[in-house]
Amino acid sequence: MTDVIVVGGGVIGLTTAVTLAGRGLRVRVWSRDPVGATTSAVAGALWWPYRIEPAERVGVWSLETLAVYEQLAAGPGATGVRLVAGVHGGGRFAALGAWAAELKGAVEVAEGLRVTLPLLDMPVHLAWLERRLVAAGGAVELRAAAGFEEAAAQSPVVVNCTGLAARELVPDAGMRPVRGQLVVVENPGIEEWFARADPASATTTYFFPQPDGLVLGGTAEADDERRAPDPRTAREIVARCARIRPEIAGARVLGHRVGLRPAREAGVRIGTAPLPGGGLLVHNYGHGGAGVTVAWGCARAAAALVG
Repeated sequence: MTDVIVVGGGVIGLTTAVTLAGRGLRVRVWSRDPVGATTSAVAGALWWPYRIEPAERVGVWSLETLAVYEQLAAGPGATGVRLVAGVHGGGRFAALGAWAAELKGAVEVAEGLRVTLPLLDMPVHLAWLERRLVAAGGAVELRAAAGFEEAAAQSPVVVNCTGLAARELVPDAGMRPVRGQLVVVENPGIEEWFARADPASATTTYFFPQPDGLVLGGTAEADDERRAPDPRTAREIVARCARIRPEIAGARVLGHRVGLRPAREAGVRIGTAPLPGGGLLVHNYGHGGAGVTVAWGCARAAAALVG
């Protein structure tokens, strides 16, 4: 027997499934791709509310998630979560939401806002979430849903965590891909992260020290669905990052990544809808560029609608 089927095996789907299983429910996750091959696995994964709405709810979701990551950082080898110091370039408290006042030890410096934040190694973190779900009696199945009615035939509650695929499955015409391209280089000795992002721009500049290399970014190209890395874009990313830390210019390139952020014009959707036969559909999608940042807060909000 299954109490809930969660459709979508990225960070939102897995975190929601773990939250539900922790409440004693029998949960299965249907994932179109292996967990390590989802869009979430590509993310640079620094905790920060970026390109996500609605602003009045994002702060609460983000801070709830931050508290969880601070606990998980006690075991980074298993959870993939580390607390790393860095600078948000150009950041000022006055330009941020009320949530920024809750950041421990954050200070304004000449370059921006200096703060220690969670930085996630996503392949490790996703694997940890899957193990935690299985330990709680749940399961992840490699299965693409043609529609939510298919899942409703096997469970009274279906949770939609399908990200960009919600465009076709709901269907939701407000879903838009925002393309992100990254470059991974051999780390020349950089231990702190740096990020500078203008939400209105198609380019960003950041570097995140991860165990498998230094992740450089990036782009935010709305309505661009190209999944192959663009060589010119890659060179521009390296050049922007090297203007901040010159030693990056000569770093050996290890690989390239591309992911499509699941943005939604009306912001994150957390709500319910009926399914044929009296079933309940719970939506939890549209997290844009901040799925990692709000994962636990949104999971709890969605779980509350399950009952």
